Amino acid sequence: MVKREGRFLREVTMLSRVQHKNLVKFIGACLEPVMVVVTELLVGGSLRKYLVGLRPRSLEPRVAVGFALDIARAMECLHAHGIIHRDLKPENLLLTADQRTVKLVDLGLAREETLTEMMTAETGTYRWMAPELYSTVTLRHGEKKHYNHKVDVYSFAIVLWELLHNRLPFEGMSNLQAAYAAAFKNIRPSADNLPEELSEILTTCWKEEPNERPNFTQIVQMLLHYLSTLSPPEPLAPPRTFSSENAILPPESPGTSSLMASRGDLGDTPKGKMEDKPRGFFFCFSQCY
Repeated sequence: MVKREGRFLREVTMLSRVQHKNLVKFIGACLEPVMVVVTELLVGGSLRKYLVGLRPRSLEPRVAVGFALDIARAMECLHAHGIIHRDLKPENLLLTADQRTVKLVDLGLAREETLTEMMTAETGTYRWMAPELYSTVTLRHGEKKHYNHKVDVYSFAIVLWELLHNRLPFEGMSNLQAAYAAAFKNIRPSADNLPEELSEILTTCWKEEPNERPNFTQIVQMLLHYLSTLSPPEPLAPPRTFSSENAILPPESPGTSSLMASRGDLGDTPKGKMEDKPRGFFFCFSQCY
């Protein structure tokens, strides 16, 4: 109970400190009668559910990279505040109602980073976790390990690979087998048959040596540069009407939004302004731990 309450208070503190359009908006919290966090309502569902619903099809590259840009900007904000998420995966990424924007949720495993801190490796989900989180002997819970914010960069690379391929990373392996392959055999999902720029982003982000991985400010710029090389999508012809006042314009896609941002405004700074608070929902911790 004490451990659960500590995690709850840590998440509330972090949520109340950071605001960004790609982070779930914090509204409030209470401890009694049950521990509850109130955030904005995101009815678009999880990125995991969205991707599974598309299979066997894949996302358009522009859309996939647009979603990745949302994620990278959210992580850039967290790292600017000295916060490591430690559990970046599609289940912790939710879509807005129009399914054009991705927002990061669940800071329950997040920690503030200090230069001298020894943090436990008992965190995250094996398939997406950075190899430095694993023991050299076994995946023992609670073992103290040296690591820093670059663990999130590795996890981002695995999520980006999944966005581009719409397949489970390390297919055919259990979670523990995937962890062993990544940590002790330096195996990564294939980056073949991808544009050179995207392949370079993946391979640098999941490097074995954490300090050789880029930071999220660099990743944002790399993604924006790639989007700027893509041709804009062909506009859909509006339906024929008797009056020009009734013309219907095609909806804007997430990739188009990102491409326009890459050619003009480079997006939010890590410490963006609060937007208007939308509807909220209750998340009951007593049912989740």
